[in-house]
Formats: sequence, structure tokens, C-alpha cells
Amino acid sequence: MTQFPSTVHDDHRAALLPFEGYRSAVADAVVALEVITEHPEDFRGVLTGRTSGDMQVLAITATAHAVHRTPALIGGNPEHYVKFTVLEQGGAMIVQDERESRLQAGDMTVYDTDRPYSLICTEDVRMSIVMFPKSMLELPGPVVARSTATRIDGASGIGAMVRPYLTSLAQQADDLQTHTLHRLSRNALDLVSTLLEAQCGPAPVTSTHQTLLLRVLEYIDAHLDEPDLNPARIAATHFVSVRYLHLLFSDQGTTVSTVIRNRRLERCYDALSDPLHAQRSVTSIALDNGFLDPAHFSRTFRTHFGVSPSTLRPRRA
Repeated sequence: MTQFPSTVHDDHRAALLPFEGYRSAVADAVVALEVITEHPEDFRGVLTGRTSGDMQVLAITATAHAVHRTPALIGGNPEHYVKFTVLEQGGAMIVQDERESRLQAGDMTVYDTDRPYSLICTEDVRMSIVMFPKSMLELPGPVVARSTATRIDGASGIGAMVRPYLTSLAQQADDLQTHTLHRLSRNALDLVSTLLEAQCGPAPVTSTHQTLLLRVLEYIDAHLDEPDLNPARIAATHFVSVRYLHLLFSDQGTTVSTVIRNRRLERCYDALSDPLHAQRSVTSIALDNGFLDPAHFSRTFRTHFGVSPSTLRPRRA
């Protein structure tokens, strides 16, 4: 009989699922994956976690199994996500971009959902995972590409600081208030970015292309509340053509307008879930973050996050 770690909460033990139930839970919680195991009749697993804005925080405990992100599952609609995993117990192998790395308890790794990968858990495992859009990482493409499917040490250096934070976040995500979870998830994103930079070092050459991209992102963040922020204005401010600006973001797997919209939505998410803004109306928050039409904002917000803006409002005292 499988002996799950003592750190699995009693309510999670009660939720341990047979293989088909676990496979369905994985399909609902993350990007499309093929889940297989050699002994489905003996399999048991549990997946818990929360969605926070554009980020997901997950905790997984399961017997040996494998997940595969195949070309067919990616299809013509890549989702532009990065997954960062902490292996807290057990052993596994990560395969992506013609690299493969063996992982032991305490190791970490990162992989890109836009390209095929396999995570093969060779024994009973316990894992913590954070998943976020690549555009939020704000690292040059070459840094992310050189990081995938590599073993990242969680016992020394920056890894020794990042690992316990992500583990605690995943274990306690269910109990956190929405606004608190969102802030802590953003901190996790910053920690992962710092770790990946330290792991791989800077890109061999800091190109004018990447320098301009960072300047444009800083400009967008500084002017998100202005409704007339658009590609034409951004291009003119930075003395480039609109076509070149679009190419700049195309290399990151996104568009200028998508980045503006998503960052506005993230700011609205922060404000809507913050008790300090409980007295403000949804319309006021939308208008203050560059949205002109409250009805359009509500539809866009629901489509993006899967919930209505009013759902996030904290109860007034």
C-alpha cells in the first residue's frame, strides 16, 4: 500500500482519487495533458490548488505516473504558459527541448506549455507547482529557452530561498484570502524570475531588441490608466513603426494590445479583491484602469478570469 507523506492534510487524504478521477482533475486544473500510469488499478492521487488572476498554484501528491504535453494537445492554439515545479518528495524525470534531467527530492525545474514535454514520476511523489503566462515572466526568450528541463538545485543559493516559499504557498493556498493569495503569487513570480536569471545568467548578448521591449513594458505599466494607450502611441513614443512594435511582441508569443488588456485586468483584479478598495464600485475601478465601457469590462474580465468582477468583492464590514 502506498504510504503518502505525513504532510498531506487529513482532508486531502480523504480526497485521494483513483486514476480516472485524478486524470480528470488534472485536465480541469492545468493545460491539456495526457496522463498515464502502468498500474491504474493501484493508483491514488490528489491535486489541490487555486487560481489567482492569471496564475495557478497547485499541490500534487500521487503514486508513480507520467504526464505528456503532446503536439496534438498543443494544436494550433498554444497557451503561452510556463510551469515551475518543486519536487518535494520522490523521483522524476523532465524532458523538453531535447534535454532531459533527473530530479530528486528538493530539486526544481521549469517547462514551457507551448512545446511538447514529459514529466515522468518514477515513484510516489509530492510536488508544488506554479503556472503563469510567459508574458508575466518578463525575461528574454533565450533565458527561458535555456532553462527548460534543467535541474535547479533547491538546497543551495537562491534556490534554497525560493523552494520553501513556493512549497508553503502551494500547501496553504486553499486557506488564503483571494487578495492575499494574489499578492503572494506575484511574489512567487518575482522569485522564479530571479532564480532563472541566476541559473542561466543573462542572455549572451543584450540586444537592442530586448532593451526596447523592456522600455516599452515599463511605459505600458506607467500609463495603463490612460484609455488612449494603444500601439500607435507607444510606437511613436519610442520612435519605431507600429509594424516593428508588433514584431517585438510577436517574438514573445503575444501582442501589444493583449499585454495592455491583461495588465489592466490584473490591476483591476488586485483592486477588486483588496479589502482596502471595498467601498469603491466595480465601474470606478474599471474606469481608473483604462476601461471606458463598464459592460465591456465585465464581459472581458469574466472571459479572462472565469469569474465576474463582483465575485471578487470582499464583504464590507
